[in-house]
Amino acid sequence: MKLFLPLLLPLLFYQLMSSPVLANTCPKDCSCQDSIFCFSRKSTKMPSEVPTTTKNLYVFKNGIESLSQEDFVDLDSLEMLDLSQNKLTELPDHVFEPLSSLHNLDLSANQITHISKDSFAGLELLERLYLYSNLIESIHPAAFDGLQQLLELKLQGNKLTIMPALKMSHLLLLDLRFNNIPSPEPNDLQTPKLESLKLGGLGLTSLNEELFGGFKNLHELDISNNQLTTFPEVLREARGLVTLSLAGNPIRPVKWEDFEKLTELQELDISNLNLQGLPETLSQVFPNLKRLSVAENPFNCLCNLAWFPSWLRNNEIQLGRTEETRCHFPPFNSGKVLERLGHREFGCPITTTVTTRTVKTTPVPPAPVTSLPSTTHAVLPAKPSDNPSTETDYDPLPPTPSTSIDPILRSTFCRTNFCLNGGTCWLDNEGQRQCICLPRTSGTYCQKEEKDEGVPTTIGTVEPEITATMVTSSSILLDLHRYIDMRPHIRGVKLTYKNLSALDKRPKHLNVPPSYPEYTLRGLQPNSTYSVCASPLGEHGSMDLVCTEAQTASQQITARREDPKLTTMLIPAVAILLLLVLIAVAVGVACYMHKNKSKAHLDLECDPSQLELEGMDNGALPQKQEIISCPSTAQNGGLDYEVPLIQDHHSANNNMNSLKPSYF
Repeated sequence: MKLFLPLLLPLLFYQLMSSPVLANTCPKDCSCQDSIFCFSRKSTKMPSEVPTTTKNLYVFKNGIESLSQEDFVDLDSLEMLDLSQNKLTELPDHVFEPLSSLHNLDLSANQITHISKDSFAGLELLERLYLYSNLIESIHPAAFDGLQQLLELKLQGNKLTIMPALKMSHLLLLDLRFNNIPSPEPNDLQTPKLESLKLGGLGLTSLNEELFGGFKNLHELDISNNQLTTFPEVLREARGLVTLSLAGNPIRPVKWEDFEKLTELQELDISNLNLQGLPETLSQVFPNLKRLSVAENPFNCLCNLAWFPSWLRNNEIQLGRTEETRCHFPPFNSGKVLERLGHREFGCPITTTVTTRTVKTTPVPPAPVTSLPSTTHAVLPAKPSDNPSTETDYDPLPPTPSTSIDPILRSTFCRTNFCLNGGTCWLDNEGQRQCICLPRTSGTYCQKEEKDEGVPTTIGTVEPEITATMVTSSSILLDLHRYIDMRPHIRGVKLTYKNLSALDKRPKHLNVPPSYPEYTLRGLQPNSTYSVCASPLGEHGSMDLVCTEAQTASQQITARREDPKLTTMLIPAVAILLLLVLIAVAVGVACYMHKNKSKAHLDLECDPSQLELEGMDNGALPQKQEIISCPSTAQNGGLDYEVPLIQDHHSANNNMNSLKPSYF
């Protein structure tokens, strides 16, 4: 042992000095913890002396003007590179080639004008490529040919006039909004697993039926701000759609029977369609609706629309762009927020309002119309007094006439258990929810308690801090609003999820910025139970771990109507196919008879490739076990939270290509 000690000491010393953590190596003007953040360095060059073991490198908003391959030499362990919000105008050929392990590349909000054939050469494992908000005018037709593992491609907000053909067998999300490209043709998008397609702001006048008929997994479609004058015929049979945006199209008029077969819709945006009213049968048309946006419509707020606010509350449907959803008529309701109107403000007959209790109580002076009914002190907290006098003592914010919020709405609009420890949720005059806390409690949600000696601390029913608000057969939309709001200084959220129904229950990890109040996990397996946990980014241990579970839906196969033309073509095709099979069998028998070698070897004259049927693609056959990716939906209410990407990706698994989560 003494003989080996002199040899071991230099080796241990070398390992300690070479460790990036112990040696405390960090690029100048950057902060280094789990990842390297170089924010607002005000430098035109990439940072130098980046540790070779770095996995996540964020160099956004630095003023970088150019890149070279030398900037990335020896960074073959890098998995995440964020170069957004810089001043890059071009991408030199093969510039990213040293980054052989890169999974995520964010080049958004630069000034790039052209993508060449070899701009992304060497990035064979790349899964997410963000190029939005640049000045891209052209893309070489073969620029994306080597990105066969790509899951998400964002090209919105550029100056493209020609759509590059995309042949990506694993692509799940494609965003082409606000370019100058024509309507994509079937040959333009050879993406059989596509789940989310965004074509807003392209000036489309119609949708290619052959293109959309070929999408089997499409669950999210954004065709807003186009020039569609009628409801697209191809969408009437799109039963699998979960999210649909038609906002800003000159569709006149909107026919609700067009939506009859879209019963799976959970999110619908029909803003700015010149709607003056909504049918009361909306709940029957959309039985699974969870989010609805009807902003910028000239609503006529009379009694025939009085059902709408209560329908939203009773069905817990979230109304998007609330402040932009206002009444235009009649004059006494003009400018008022539709969702906050009380029933009587729609001008309905007095017999339709619930006022019988107030009228019958004649021994005491009648209460004003704007006061709360006597049942509300089960909802509002009592003042700390031994002898409360009247019901008005329980009303901390008496409503004002005309533009004030209906008192009944104040006590019923909030979700159950929005506030903790017995606190009461209250809607202020601006429509914002706040918590009125009981004595000895404080905080935004009354989550802080003052402990008295000898008095045990009790915690009421707590609303989950993370919830699955929208679930499809292959995606889970997580609501992180509450989790992030209760931790105002959090650097990010670490999400850990695993499939409890699978044999492989190894967890996968994602890091989400605090500016992502909602996040969608995509590419999940259908009919499976997933456990999802959240913890503060950069903190170890499980003291602040919050978890939830969600069950993905079963995969549904949509029956399609049989085309008569297809039927007439089917019989000759089957006959030709049988003939080819007979020929193949005959050739096989002939080859077998001419074999002079052992069974273990193949004769060159009997190459199996000679027996393939015409049109059969070898690549269509799965090389390994293939899990078919099912449709999913968007989170975020149709909004993209375009902030620096944060990704702590697990190692790639060749058998699980379709199970990667979305960073959308």
